[in-house]
Amino acid sequence: MSDAPYLSVVVPVFEEAENLETLHGELDRALAGVAGGVEFLYVDDGSGDGSASVLADLAKQDDRIRLLRFAANRGQSAALQAGFRAARGEVVATMDSDLQNDPADLPTLLAGLDGADVVNGVRVDRQDTWVRKLSSRIGNGFRNWMTNESVTDVGCSLRVMRTEFLRDLELYRGMHRFLPTLLRMRGARVAELPVHHRPRLHGRSKYGIGNRLFVGLADVLAVRWMQSRHVDYEVREE
Repeated sequence: MSDAPYLSVVVPVFEEAENLETLHGELDRALAGVAGGVEFLYVDDGSGDGSASVLADLAKQDDRIRLLRFAANRGQSAALQAGFRAARGEVVATMDSDLQNDPADLPTLLAGLDGADVVNGVRVDRQDTWVRKLSSRIGNGFRNWMTNESVTDVGCSLRVMRTEFLRDLELYRGMHRFLPTLLRMRGARVAELPVHHRPRLHGRSKYGIGNRLFVGLADVLAVRWMQSRHVDYEVREE
């Protein structure tokens, strides 16, 4: 496409080959009515299961697909940042590639941008194990307490954001968990809307207490420091 679309959908992918064809079909149907057009940026995070091949085949069938590939696994923060930097749309949407997020919720989130700059999904009736639910609840509560925030479900990857707030945003490893807070620090108005959550049918989860809860509790100290040193100002040239 030569003209920039209205919406860029950024999807990090790490070993989700079985889910990708279904995911793209659902995205295509859910966003068919978006005025201004859509592009799909799939960021393959060093997958070793054939995900890149599946995406390459999909790209041959749909010229709105752009495939970004990492030579090795670098994590979700890096994948999102690569997608943000490549996105051409006025608005960026993000979601997981495991089919637990429902693409059909995206039009509702997009409508929520009327009066907001970021609309974060809040998963209703989560289809996860009690271990993941517990670690998420503890981590989310601690993050909100430490950062004086009120984000209901920061672990939900399904969100839409105005691209202007993503320009030059530096996401260090693990910082994707604090996106609403980081964007609020840039002046973005953050809203929340309920979204569906579905059970995982294929593949395996990449997160657990060991690599999510305790690391997240450490990362919050970095964000707390950033908030305490944040400089907010307006410039007028005369």
